[in-house]
Amino acid sequence: MSALLGILGGSFDPPHAGHVAAATAAWRQLALTQVRVIPAGQAPLRDGPPRASVADRLAMTQLAFADAPWAVVDPRETLRPGPSWSIDTARELGQEHPSARLVWILGADQLGRLERWKDIADLARLVDFAVLAREGLSVEPPVGLRGLVRLHVLVAPPLDVSSTELRAALRQGLPTNGLLPAVRRHIEEHALYQD
Repeated sequence: MSALLGILGGSFDPPHAGHVAAATAAWRQLALTQVRVIPAGQAPLRDGPPRASVADRLAMTQLAFADAPWAVVDPRETLRPGPSWSIDTARELGQEHPSARLVWILGADQLGRLERWKDIADLARLVDFAVLAREGLSVEPPVGLRGLVRLHVLVAPPLDVSSTELRAALRQGLPTNGLLPAVRRHIEEHALYQD
């Protein structure tokens, strides 16, 4: 039986409990051997660059996943110049782990934008997708990708959280209600997201 390697990409600006919940759900429900947590250097579909530095985002992601021995924070996309394309990462991981099946983990919000991903048809041949169900969002691939995308639907307790909202709360000094486990201290020590 081949290994199942999960991939969770994102800006992780900051990483939060929702990211950990998605990775944990995929690991448990799909019996993944490992999850590669891959902070993007420059996310192509994001408005503007990340607010925190690469070093801070890597450090925070390490802290967020410190209690998950099956998760490995992988810096590869932060080392590349230019946009971080998922297809490049999938090709690299496929070459490094030729006998593994790759499973790209994403939220339902990203599933709706999948048609905008670079070389999505090629990516869909290289990976399965695992989507974390979220109330009010479809877990069906966009119409143009149906029949092309292999999709697993993950179920986890609902967490209404976004990095954008957390950055706003941090800027205003508001509580984050446990949504930044182990990460909040790093943010405060380095005065991140204050402007």
